[in-house]
Amino acid sequence: MIQVDAFTDHPFGGNPAAVCLPGTARRDDAWHQAVAGEMNLSETAFVRSRADGGYDLRWFTPTNEVDLCGHATLAAAHALWEQTTGPGVHDAASPIVFHTRSGILTCTRAAGGLISLDFPADEPAVSDPPVDLIEALEVEPIQILRGREDWVVIVASEQAVRDLSPDFARLAQIQARGVLVSARAEDEGYDIVSRCFFPRYGINEDPVTGSAHCTLGPYWAAKLGKQELRCYQASARGGAMHVTIKGPRVELAGHAVTVLRGELVL
Repeated sequence: MIQVDAFTDHPFGGNPAAVCLPGTARRDDAWHQAVAGEMNLSETAFVRSRADGGYDLRWFTPTNEVDLCGHATLAAAHALWEQTTGPGVHDAASPIVFHTRSGILTCTRAAGGLISLDFPADEPAVSDPPVDLIEALEVEPIQILRGREDWVVIVASEQAVRDLSPDFARLAQIQARGVLVSARAEDEGYDIVSRCFFPRYGINEDPVTGSAHCTLGPYWAAKLGKQELRCYQASARGGAMHVTIKGPRVELAGHAVTVLRGELVL
């Protein structure tokens, strides 16, 4: 078991994920969920080797299995490339192909350790919000949209994003995976800033959310008239990624750092 901080180039930043590397024993869903609950991180990634050279990949929050997770995919790829012995060893020059509930996701690594993830795009559409959404956020929206799984709330300024103090109990009642709040960045080093909330899945605020940028990326690319975006997620830990829109796909790129190695004794 390895713990990796994803979408950061330094320890104790970005979003931590536990990675359970390939083993020989097959486990049932209850075991996966119990381990994720024990890890108590936004996501725990479970990797299993395939005969074709790829890997099966699943992601669990402390309470649910999810269909797509960016930071735990980045963490899993980083962990595989970093291994030097055992079944979880992957050639540093070769892409990693994950088979997931969201289809095939390919990861590549460039010089300097930058890891790119090929993910499905999710262009949001303007939608009428549920009754409690704005009251739970206590913010004045410019626009409200809906992606496949998340609500997207666009606000007027980066400071409005940073000042959010949501009512998580009310947010947890909204029928969606989560709520993404975003604005144009005021820092010249970034194009957009965001925060992401998933109390319905046991995560009040996710530190850095790759899958959210499959939705935020297409929206802001169209809004700003650019296909490459520099994105910052303004959680307490904070984290950054590059997002490139490639038609029906989104490339998410970021760094990762290993902070913990251990053995799961079960």
